[in-house]
Amino acid sequence: MKKLDTLLMLPRDQITMIIDKIYRSGLTTTSGGNVSIMDESGDMWVTPASIDKGSLRASDIVVVRSNGSIEGRHRPSSEYPFHKAIYKNRPDIKAIVHAHPPALVSFSIVRKIPDTNIIPQAKYVCGGIGYATYELPGSEELGDVIAGEFSKGFNGVIMENHGTVVGGSELRDAFQRFETLEFCARTIIYGNTIGEPDYLTDEEIEEFENQIPRLLPEMDFVEYPSDERAIREDIKRIVHRACSQGLMISSYGTVSVRWRDNDFLITPTNVARWNIQNEDIVQIKDGKREPGKLPSRATWLHQEIYKRNPGINSLILTQTPYLMAYSVTGQKLDVRTIPESWIFLQDVPNVPFGSHFMGKETILGLLSEKTPVVIINNDSVLITGDKLLGTFDRLEIAEFSAKSLTMGASLGNLVPINDKQVDALRKKFLG
Repeated sequence: MKKLDTLLMLPRDQITMIIDKIYRSGLTTTSGGNVSIMDESGDMWVTPASIDKGSLRASDIVVVRSNGSIEGRHRPSSEYPFHKAIYKNRPDIKAIVHAHPPALVSFSIVRKIPDTNIIPQAKYVCGGIGYATYELPGSEELGDVIAGEFSKGFNGVIMENHGTVVGGSELRDAFQRFETLEFCARTIIYGNTIGEPDYLTDEEIEEFENQIPRLLPEMDFVEYPSDERAIREDIKRIVHRACSQGLMISSYGTVSVRWRDNDFLITPTNVARWNIQNEDIVQIKDGKREPGKLPSRATWLHQEIYKRNPGINSLILTQTPYLMAYSVTGQKLDVRTIPESWIFLQDVPNVPFGSHFMGKETILGLLSEKTPVVIINNDSVLITGDKLLGTFDRLEIAEFSAKSLTMGASLGNLVPINDKQVDALRKKFLG
């Protein structure tokens, strides 16, 4: 698949691509939501009213010219007045996404704002969130209330008893903020199902950012033999699969595979995960990075794991909806409740927030064949394995297990198998 550079696409093509991703991800309905772009001439391109979001075409997109005239085969979205009001109040915003994703609608119904300090990248991508009191959908009054919140500097707003609206410097930016905010809301909701979510302070997030290791130096010369190129293809395929299955969002997720000795390939930073291509992936060789590319900020951790664990040949660091419930509450993911899950995952420890960078030995001291999965509080889940497909399978099993346990918690006490039964599993399946 050719990489999509949305900045080079026509506004109508950008909109149809992003609304399709929103719909396919279950973040809007056939009739719900709207997306717009403000172009350099001051014309607004916006989704039409009453047209199926599941089959929207570029020719369906409506243009509201800067002089107020409307061009297109359909009427513009009934909500376009608040898009217009936001653009007027925030000239730096060039794209807007509005929809009714389930978790954020839940917050709007109980009239609360999701605290993005639940995980660092939610704070980084979304920032603080505004709150717009209820007004009639499609009304000028609604536009005034929402635009007033954007005027305060918010780039995302919860709409009381309605949904959410986010803005960005371009459409990819707005979509990433929208997706990340919904993920943040789901994490809080699922966390409340099994415990009480813990939130990070601004100081903790700042300290976390400051301890990220410096960028590796660049190589002088790079080779791309056939086995290296094959690894790139494997990584791309798994990342896209993770995105399509809801096991990775566009703003977060790292995959790496050992190549030769302690050299490896790893996904880049600042590239939407669903759009990663072979050429984006970064080669790390002899402690140096491929020139002109920015590898994941977790590169140091991956490098140290490969050095210390010759049996580990692939790593996935990601955020998934149900595993993150255990991450933000610090609750133990007790997979002894599901024998098949324990065989693949064994006991899954939680480690403190920020313990996966230089100077911190917690994760590096825990990982082994007997501990292939670690949950990092308020951050992510780390999955290790031999072949990449097997590591991905382990991720799927972990998330399915977390989902079952989270759902089970609403029914009653979770009852694990006993130590004797665990020992029998160990002897039969693990030797």
